[in-house]
Amino acid sequence: MYADPKKIKKHFQKSIDKYGTNAVVQKTMAEELSSLLEGEVFPCILELGAGTGFLTEQLAKKINFNKYFANDLVEKSGVFVKKYVPTAEFQSGDFRKISFKKRFDLIAANAVFQWFEDLDKILLFCYKNLNNQGILAFSTFIPNNYKEIRDITGLTLKYKSVEELKKLLEKDFDIENIKQREQILKFDNPLKVLAHMKNTGVNSLSDIPWTIKEVKNFCTKYQEKYPNIELTYSYVLIIAKAKKN
Repeated sequence: MYADPKKIKKHFQKSIDKYGTNAVVQKTMAEELSSLLEGEVFPCILELGAGTGFLTEQLAKKINFNKYFANDLVEKSGVFVKKYVPTAEFQSGDFRKISFKKRFDLIAANAVFQWFEDLDKILLFCYKNLNNQGILAFSTFIPNNYKEIRDITGLTLKYKSVEELKKLLEKDFDIENIKQREQILKFDNPLKVLAHMKNTGVNSLSDIPWTIKEVKNFCTKYQEKYPNIELTYSYVLIIAKAKKN
């Protein structure tokens, strides 16, 4: 399944104030992705899905730039972006519907691309909006992500595998760096897993409220199948250069 942008916006609007303290893996992803670019110079940058500024903060520390543009579905994201890059130009909304007036030397996105069914079109969008030899840097989740939730509820995004991502990129990009990672979080009980998902906006996987009976059933199954109450995050970091003359 893929989530509707309106539902994603709705859920992230609700969780944005709690996201910063709960999205520990996404923060790690931003740190790791930015480290792959450390010391580089990019005159003009576009960040997609800026959220609470995890990646904004790291890029501001680790790379050099002149102009910083950022986008997110949620308007309040602009407050976080400007906290780390006061001169940044922020525009809210679906970036696929925005006509940018310039090309960029770097387009970066942290934990964003897994939400899109038409990832081939997203990558083409990035390619068209990059300058000659421009860089696309992104992190995204891959199939083993949230395997516990998938096993118990059947709910999951249609994550692209690393091989699928490579194939999608190869037409317009040369992959310069690719790193696969896995991180496991542990919780005291299954209810805290649900709270964690809610506070990181991931409950946009489903817009149907659970009954008390369904919550109890989920907790029982989780406890039985995963007694250590673990939640798996599986993701990849990719740095790719646009193939342009």
